[in-house]
Amino acid sequence: MSRFLCRNTEMRLPLGAFTVFRNPPFQSRAVAILQRGLSGAAMRLVQFRRQGDGDAVRVGVEQSGGLSVVDLKEFDSSMPSTIRGLLELGDKGLECAQRALASGQCAVDRTSIQLLSPILSPEKVVCVGMNYRDHCLEQNAPIPEEPIIFSKFPSAITGPYDDIILPSESQEVDWEVELAFVIGRKGKHIQVSAASSPLKLFSREPALTPAALLVWPLQEEEALSYVAGFTVANDLSARDWQMRRNGKQWLLGKTFDGFCPLGPALVTTDAVSDPHSLGIRCLVNGEPVQSSNTGQMIFKTAALVAWVSKFVTLTPGDVFLTGTPPGVGVFRKPPVFLKKGDVVECQVDQLGSIINRVV
Repeated sequence: MSRFLCRNTEMRLPLGAFTVFRNPPFQSRAVAILQRGLSGAAMRLVQFRRQGDGDAVRVGVEQSGGLSVVDLKEFDSSMPSTIRGLLELGDKGLECAQRALASGQCAVDRTSIQLLSPILSPEKVVCVGMNYRDHCLEQNAPIPEEPIIFSKFPSAITGPYDDIILPSESQEVDWEVELAFVIGRKGKHIQVSAASSPLKLFSREPALTPAALLVWPLQEEEALSYVAGFTVANDLSARDWQMRRNGKQWLLGKTFDGFCPLGPALVTTDAVSDPHSLGIRCLVNGEPVQSSNTGQMIFKTAALVAWVSKFVTLTPGDVFLTGTPPGVGVFRKPPVFLKKGDVVECQVDQLGSIINRVV
């Protein structure tokens, strides 16, 4: 079969990549989750390697059903080879991706590519702790008054179907499914509302004056205009290092190499009906361990963009992890941690799923 399909195709092929899955049931489950979230999707951007191309990275746009990907570089050789580079082009890059998708040309079958994280080398990976009300209740912890911000190093990012390598330095590696979003344009001191702080406006929902109610939706839309899209993340955490070692600072426990599986696609904002009303789940060896809804988030997307931009300049490709719901291993009785051979699947409605084997 030709690797390039320069016309639309009705052929139904299994989701996967040539080095991604070793077990066919993983493919079926990923297909089911992906197809469940595709209704009304506008654009799903992916990064991939083609078979025989070595380490060369390509940018693609998923065709309907997710069974093939339009190779953007093949469609237009002037386009960059990474999604971060595409976002840095602004409207020009996204408009080209839309034209490529509409053309139906230069499509690559999903079985002939290796799917990568949609962002490989961000300038920043910004993480938010304790950002789900039900997760706070799980710990008997108070609701935070302001976002708890920490980070991972970019080297923590790995692909949506790559193996999770347990570090020898930790015996307590835990799962955390999270909604992630990616910054699409540069910004600093981004405002959510002229009438109220972003924290009060989006987390506490106080009574607003009529003038504030008029300003709020416009200002919220302005903050969200800095977001390119959403994806699925697993904020893997070495609890011994996070909670007891290194002065109980979180960084080392959160940023071992490969501790941030990400993907499978960057789903553009206009393809997501409401990012704060999505089912979010984690399964370990097929058993549900986390199940909640992004409506439980305390500080939502616009508020996080505004808050973090007070301190640092946001740039295209910056990744935000927005917190995890209850059900993590460390708070189970007795605690449960990942071991070799486990399979972790993280799902977010409309975005898809990532599936990683622990080795």
